[in-house]
Amino acid sequence: MKRTLRLAVVLMLIASVSLFAGGAREADPNEFDLWTQEGEGDGGLQFVQSLADRFMEQNPGVTINVVDHDTESLREDFQTASLAGSPPELLWTVNDHAGPFTVADLIQPVQDFYNAADFIEPLELAGDYWGVPISSGNHLMLMYNRSLLPNPPQSTDELISMSQEIMAQNSDVYGIVYNSLEAFWLVPWLGGFGGSVFAEDGVTPNLNTDAMVNTLQFLYDLEHTYGIVPEGSDYATIDTLFQEGRAAMAINGDWTIGQYRNALGDDFGIAPIPMVSSTGQMPAPYTSGKYFMVSSSVEGERLELIQRFIEFATSEEQQLRLVEEVGVLPARLSVLENPIVTGDPLLTASAEQMTYGVPMPSVVEMRAIWDAIGSEQNQVLGEGKDPAAAAADMQRIAETTISNM
Repeated sequence: MKRTLRLAVVLMLIASVSLFAGGAREADPNEFDLWTQEGEGDGGLQFVQSLADRFMEQNPGVTINVVDHDTESLREDFQTASLAGSPPELLWTVNDHAGPFTVADLIQPVQDFYNAADFIEPLELAGDYWGVPISSGNHLMLMYNRSLLPNPPQSTDELISMSQEIMAQNSDVYGIVYNSLEAFWLVPWLGGFGGSVFAEDGVTPNLNTDAMVNTLQFLYDLEHTYGIVPEGSDYATIDTLFQEGRAAMAINGDWTIGQYRNALGDDFGIAPIPMVSSTGQMPAPYTSGKYFMVSSSVEGERLELIQRFIEFATSEEQQLRLVEEVGVLPARLSVLENPIVTGDPLLTASAEQMTYGVPMPSVVEMRAIWDAIGSEQNQVLGEGKDPAAAAADMQRIAETTISNM
């Protein structure tokens, strides 16, 4: 029985690798796969597909296969497919994927694909550019419902007092919601308390600090001491609560602007995440944007085709469409200065928040940082673990993970 089970496992592993390797199509230089982590809810996936459709209409005989993944599965599946010898040729993804992809030699430099001076945030590592910018920002900000809160708070003290007042008047409404299960939502507050995840060298973990302890304590207090944040909120929960008018404020990303504008209309407002009262510092969300990354396996005529598609997708015309249809900030500088951006109060507020942000590190060590923060953050908020002990364990986990890389 055990021998049969082992044989079955081996056959399943062989089949999974064969699925990637055997699924590779013939070398047609006029066809390529584009994997994206844009979702359907905010219109991002539909926009990617529209770009592919328009390019195919203008270039008869070209086939672009758009495949949607969530962010983590895109990273994992791309690595698996690359090892199996049949990766997608082109990715539309976040900047922190560049770290592990470059270390594993899975993507190729793209500095010859575009003029970096025309774009806001070129993705540079070790002297090369590894991604062509699509959008800028991808940052968190404060979003609020004007029907519940006419003016946003300017400080965390106001955030707490306003939330308590709103909840006293509306028993079924939360003051503020955010994704308390993900480390990405902790980072802005860490900056507001004067901390950062790395030391000055940009790769050494810097998590066992007073800033991290104070950040964890603050988030615990929002949820358990003041009770203005729902306990254990995941992304789907906070998204629903805010769109349905059951949360006065939300901390969420620029990718939701179009969606929330449609849901709340003129009641939808955006502002910077409020200043931390105890430090006088503004929270610093990570900024990054989205990028095209090209598989290292692509060459010849297909590489030339992909370069033409990237030039088309990042042209001024398509960048303007991106702003109008998805509601995110463009990557091209000339479009950022266009009245379609400067004349839109929501996009202007988004751009203001971006000025307080810091570029997200693209180094491979960032993977260890996310895992270390996430596990301890959940233990503090969900199980009441002491913030000081959690910060010390974060540091230990991150250092161990990096040393084992």
